[in-house]
Amino acid sequence: MATTDNRAASREKVRAHRDRLRAQGMRPIQLWVPDVRAATFKAQALAQSRAVAASPHAADDQAFIDALSEWTDA
Repeated sequence: MATTDNRAASREKVRAHRDRLRAQGMRPIQLWVPDVRAATFKAQALAQSRAVAASPHAADDQAFIDALSEWTDA
């Protein structure tokens, strides 16, 4: 029965936490993002990287990325 009590206590803590956040004007959302650990993601990233590197515009594309990386909003 301890497991049931622990689950009930945990659910109550989560409910109270969510109630506090809602009282602050927050609302829950759910985000789905790519699983970067998946083999399909790795394969697609590699394929895209190779395609960019093989592009006749690779140097210009890299210059653009470098410029963005160095940009500061100061």
